Amino acid sequence: MVGCDCPVCHSTDPRDRRSRASLLIQHAGKNILVDTCTDLRQQMLREQVSQVDAVLFTHAHADHVNGIDDLRGFHFRHHGVIPCYACPSAMERLLSGFRYVFEQTACDTHPALLQAVTVDGPFELFGLPVVPILLEHGPGFSCGYRIGSFAYLTDCSAIPAESMVLLQGLGTLVIDGLRWSAHPFHFNIAGAIAVARQLGVPRVVLTHLTHEVSNAESVRLPAGVEFCYDGLMIELEEH
Repeated sequence: MVGCDCPVCHSTDPRDRRSRASLLIQHAGKNILVDTCTDLRQQMLREQVSQVDAVLFTHAHADHVNGIDDLRGFHFRHHGVIPCYACPSAMERLLSGFRYVFEQTACDTHPALLQAVTVDGPFELFGLPVVPILLEHGPGFSCGYRIGSFAYLTDCSAIPAESMVLLQGLGTLVIDGLRWSAHPFHFNIAGAIAVARQLGVPRVVLTHLTHEVSNAESVRLPAGVEFCYDGLMIELEEH
Protein backbone atom coordinates (compact mmCIF):
# COMPACT_ATOMS: atom_id res chain seq x y z
CA MET A 1 0.00 0.00 0.00
CA VAL A 2 1.48 3.31 -1.09
CA GLY A 3 2.67 5.41 1.85
CA CYS A 4 1.88 2.77 4.46
CA ASP A 5 4.14 1.98 7.41
CA CYS A 6 2.29 -1.09 8.66
CA PRO A 7 4.18 -4.32 9.50
CA VAL A 8 2.88 -6.16 6.41
CA CYS A 9 3.99 -3.41 4.03
CA HIS A 10 7.48 -3.59 5.58
CA SER A 11 7.53 -7.37 5.97
CA THR A 12 10.61 -9.33 4.92
CA ASP A 13 8.47 -12.36 4.09
CA PRO A 14 8.38 -12.52 0.26
CA ARG A 15 4.85 -13.91 0.43
CA ASP A 16 3.72 -10.54 1.79
CA ARG A 17 4.98 -8.75 -1.35
CA ARG A 18 1.77 -9.15 -3.34
CA SER A 19 1.03 -7.72 -6.75
CA ARG A 20 -2.51 -7.41 -8.12
CA ALA A 21 -4.63 -10.53 -8.48
CA SER A 22 -4.20 -12.50 -11.70
CA LEU A 23 -3.88 -16.08 -12.91
CA LEU A 24 -2.09 -17.96 -15.68
CA ILE A 25 -3.48 -21.32 -16.80
CA GLN A 26 -1.09 -23.58 -18.72
CA HIS A 27 -2.51 -26.46 -20.74
CA ALA A 28 -1.40 -28.37 -23.83
CA GLY A 29 1.35 -25.87 -24.57
CA LYS A 30 -1.04 -22.90 -24.34
CA ASN A 31 -1.09 -20.00 -21.87
CA ILE A 32 -4.47 -18.62 -20.82
CA LEU A 33 -4.24 -15.37 -18.84
CA VAL A 34 -7.02 -14.35 -16.46
CA ASP A 35 -7.17 -10.53 -16.33
CA THR A 36 -4.53 -8.03 -17.42
CA CYS A 37 -3.87 -6.49 -14.04
CA THR A 38 -1.92 -3.30 -13.45
CA ASP A 39 1.20 -5.32 -12.54
CA LEU A 40 1.04 -7.54 -15.65
CA ARG A 41 4.44 -6.54 -17.06
CA GLN A 42 6.35 -7.37 -13.89
CA GLN A 43 4.41 -10.60 -13.40
CA MET A 44 5.18 -11.79 -16.94
CA LEU A 45 8.86 -10.92 -16.53
CA ARG A 46 9.06 -12.62 -13.14
CA GLU A 47 7.47 -15.84 -14.39
CA GLN A 48 9.32 -15.71 -17.73
CA VAL A 49 6.14 -16.03 -19.79
CA SER A 50 6.95 -15.89 -23.50
CA GLN A 51 3.45 -16.17 -24.96
CA VAL A 52 -0.20 -15.54 -24.16
CA ASP A 53 -2.71 -17.45 -26.27
CA ALA A 54 -5.99 -16.22 -24.77
CA VAL A 55 -7.28 -13.88 -22.07
CA LEU A 56 -10.28 -14.33 -19.79
CA PHE A 57 -11.55 -11.15 -18.13
CA THR A 58 -13.43 -11.31 -14.83
CA HIS A 59 -14.63 -7.69 -14.91
CA ALA A 60 -13.46 -4.29 -16.08
CA HIS A 61 -12.25 -2.58 -12.88
CA ALA A 62 -8.95 -0.78 -13.31
CA ASP A 63 -6.81 -3.11 -11.18
CA HIS A 64 -7.84 -6.04 -13.40
CA VAL A 65 -7.57 -4.48 -16.86
CA ASN A 66 -5.15 -1.56 -16.89
CA GLY A 67 -2.16 -3.72 -17.79
CA ILE A 68 -3.79 -4.52 -21.13
CA ASP A 69 -1.26 -2.52 -23.18
CA ASP A 70 1.56 -4.73 -21.91
CA LEU A 71 0.16 -7.52 -24.09
CA ARG A 72 1.72 -5.66 -27.01
CA GLY A 73 5.09 -7.20 -26.20
CA PHE A 74 3.67 -10.61 -27.06
CA HIS A 75 2.30 -9.23 -30.33
CA PHE A 76 5.77 -7.97 -31.27
CA ARG A 77 7.09 -11.50 -30.73
CA HIS A 78 4.35 -13.53 -32.40
CA HIS A 79 2.36 -11.04 -34.54
CA GLY A 80 -0.90 -12.71 -33.63
CA VAL A 81 -4.20 -11.31 -32.41
CA ILE A 82 -5.13 -12.83 -29.02
CA PRO A 83 -8.75 -13.85 -28.41
CA CYS A 84 -10.18 -12.45 -25.20
CA TYR A 85 -13.36 -13.51 -23.46
CA ALA A 86 -15.64 -11.55 -21.13
CA CYS A 87 -19.29 -11.32 -20.12
CA PRO A 88 -21.39 -8.71 -21.99
CA SER A 89 -21.12 -5.88 -19.45
CA ALA A 90 -17.36 -6.27 -18.99
CA MET A 91 -16.77 -6.52 -22.74
CA GLU A 92 -18.79 -3.36 -23.31
CA ARG A 93 -16.56 -1.45 -20.88
CA LEU A 94 -13.38 -2.92 -22.38
CA LEU A 95 -14.40 -1.93 -25.91
CA SER A 96 -15.32 1.54 -24.70
CA GLY A 97 -12.13 2.16 -22.73
CA PHE A 98 -9.61 0.33 -24.93
CA ARG A 99 -11.07 0.49 -28.43
CA TYR A 100 -7.59 0.88 -29.97
CA VAL A 101 -6.60 -2.51 -28.53
CA PHE A 102 -9.40 -4.23 -30.47
CA GLU A 103 -9.58 -2.18 -33.68
CA GLN A 104 -7.01 -0.37 -35.78
CA THR A 105 -8.21 2.89 -37.28
CA ALA A 106 -6.52 5.15 -39.80
CA CYS A 107 -4.94 7.26 -37.04
CA ASP A 108 -3.60 4.32 -35.00
CA THR A 109 0.12 3.56 -35.14
CA HIS A 110 -0.14 -0.05 -33.95
CA PRO A 111 -2.31 -2.99 -35.05
CA ALA A 112 -5.10 -4.51 -32.95
CA LEU A 113 -3.96 -6.82 -30.15
CA LEU A 114 -7.13 -8.56 -29.08
CA GLN A 115 -10.17 -10.19 -30.64
CA ALA A 116 -13.29 -9.64 -28.53
CA VAL A 117 -15.43 -12.68 -27.75
CA THR A 118 -18.50 -12.06 -25.58
CA VAL A 119 -19.55 -15.09 -23.53
CA ASP A 120 -22.92 -15.91 -22.02
CA GLY A 121 -22.48 -19.61 -21.37
CA PRO A 122 -19.96 -22.48 -21.35
CA PHE A 123 -17.38 -22.71 -24.13
CA GLU A 124 -14.27 -24.70 -25.00
CA LEU A 125 -10.78 -23.23 -25.09
CA PHE A 126 -7.81 -25.31 -26.28
CA GLY A 127 -9.66 -28.46 -25.28
CA LEU A 128 -10.62 -27.16 -21.84
CA PRO A 129 -14.29 -26.76 -20.87
CA VAL A 130 -14.73 -23.22 -19.50
CA VAL A 131 -17.85 -22.36 -17.50
CA PRO A 132 -18.44 -18.63 -16.73
CA ILE A 133 -19.74 -18.12 -13.18
CA LEU A 134 -21.80 -14.99 -12.46
CA LEU A 135 -20.76 -13.35 -9.17
CA GLU A 136 -22.03 -10.38 -7.19
CA HIS A 137 -19.38 -7.71 -6.63
CA GLY A 138 -21.03 -5.19 -4.34
CA PRO A 139 -23.76 -3.47 -6.38
CA GLY A 140 -22.23 -4.77 -9.62
CA PHE A 141 -21.16 -8.12 -11.03
CA SER A 142 -18.03 -10.00 -11.97
CA CYS A 143 -17.42 -13.28 -13.74
CA GLY A 144 -15.61 -16.24 -12.26
CA TYR A 145 -14.51 -19.25 -14.28
CA ARG A 146 -14.72 -22.98 -13.68
CA ILE A 147 -12.43 -25.34 -15.59
CA GLY A 148 -12.97 -28.98 -14.66
CA SER A 149 -12.64 -29.38 -10.88
CA PHE A 150 -11.00 -25.94 -10.49
CA ALA A 151 -12.71 -22.56 -10.07
CA TYR A 152 -11.35 -19.01 -9.86
CA LEU A 153 -13.70 -16.53 -8.17
CA THR A 154 -12.04 -13.19 -7.54
CA ASP A 155 -13.76 -9.90 -6.70
CA CYS A 156 -17.04 -11.14 -5.28
CA SER A 157 -19.20 -10.45 -2.26
CA ALA A 158 -21.94 -13.03 -2.89
CA ILE A 159 -22.62 -15.97 -5.19
CA PRO A 160 -26.11 -16.30 -6.67
CA ALA A 161 -27.94 -19.58 -6.13
CA GLU A 162 -27.77 -20.48 -9.82
CA SER A 163 -23.99 -20.03 -9.73
CA MET A 164 -23.64 -22.21 -6.63
CA VAL A 165 -25.19 -25.03 -8.66
CA LEU A 166 -22.42 -24.66 -11.25
CA LEU A 167 -19.76 -24.94 -8.52
CA GLN A 168 -20.67 -28.34 -7.13
CA GLY A 169 -17.97 -31.03 -7.04
CA LEU A 170 -14.91 -28.75 -7.03
CA GLY A 171 -11.52 -30.03 -5.94
CA THR A 172 -9.75 -26.65 -5.76
CA LEU A 173 -11.26 -23.20 -5.29
CA VAL A 174 -9.40 -19.89 -5.52
CA ILE A 175 -11.71 -17.27 -4.03
CA ASP A 176 -11.70 -13.61 -3.02
CA GLY A 177 -10.92 -13.27 0.70
CA LEU A 178 -9.95 -9.62 1.03
CA ARG A 179 -9.23 -9.26 4.75
CA TRP A 180 -10.38 -10.33 8.21
CA SER A 181 -12.85 -7.47 8.63
CA ALA A 182 -16.00 -7.03 6.56
CA HIS A 183 -16.08 -5.19 3.22
CA PRO A 184 -19.13 -4.20 1.13
CA PHE A 185 -17.74 -5.34 -2.23
CA HIS A 186 -15.62 -8.39 -1.36
CA PHE A 187 -15.86 -11.51 0.76
CA ASN A 188 -13.84 -11.23 3.90
CA ILE A 189 -11.87 -14.30 4.99
CA ALA A 190 -14.66 -15.76 7.09
CA GLY A 191 -17.20 -15.21 4.32
CA ALA A 192 -15.03 -16.90 1.71
CA ILE A 193 -14.41 -19.88 3.99
CA ALA A 194 -18.15 -20.17 4.68
CA VAL A 195 -18.90 -20.39 0.95
CA ALA A 196 -16.15 -22.96 0.45
CA ARG A 197 -17.51 -25.06 3.31
CA GLN A 198 -21.01 -24.84 1.84
CA LEU A 199 -19.59 -26.19 -1.42
CA GLY A 200 -17.51 -28.84 0.34
CA VAL A 201 -14.27 -27.94 -1.47
CA PRO A 202 -11.22 -29.80 -0.07
CA ARG A 203 -8.62 -27.18 -1.10
CA VAL A 204 -9.35 -23.46 -0.77
CA VAL A 205 -6.91 -20.67 -1.71
CA LEU A 206 -7.75 -17.11 -0.62
CA THR A 207 -6.72 -14.41 -3.08
CA HIS A 208 -7.01 -10.61 -3.50
CA LEU A 209 -5.61 -10.17 0.03
CA THR A 210 -4.91 -6.69 1.35
CA HIS A 211 -2.04 -5.40 3.49
CA GLU A 212 -4.23 -6.03 6.54
CA VAL A 213 -3.37 -9.74 6.21
CA SER A 214 0.11 -11.18 6.74
CA ASN A 215 1.16 -14.55 5.44
CA ALA A 216 2.18 -15.48 9.01
CA GLU A 217 -1.50 -15.32 9.95
CA SER A 218 -2.14 -18.45 7.91
CA VAL A 219 -1.94 -20.32 11.25
CA ARG A 220 -5.42 -18.90 11.94
CA LEU A 221 -6.91 -20.65 8.92
CA PRO A 222 -8.76 -23.98 9.17
CA ALA A 223 -7.41 -27.13 7.56
CA GLY A 224 -7.66 -27.10 3.79
CA VAL A 225 -7.53 -23.30 3.53
CA GLU A 226 -4.42 -21.30 2.58
CA PHE A 227 -3.39 -17.82 1.51
CA CYS A 228 -2.41 -17.16 -2.07
CA TYR A 229 0.93 -15.52 -2.83
CA ASP A 230 2.74 -14.34 -5.94
CA GLY A 231 4.14 -17.26 -7.91
CA LEU A 232 1.95 -19.93 -6.28
CA MET A 233 1.61 -22.91 -8.64
CA ILE A 234 -1.32 -25.35 -8.46
CA GLU A 235 -1.15 -28.61 -10.40
CA LEU A 236 -4.50 -30.06 -11.40
CA GLU A 237 -5.49 -33.45 -12.71
CA GLU A 238 -7.29 -33.53 -16.04
CA HIS A 239 -10.86 -34.84 -15.95
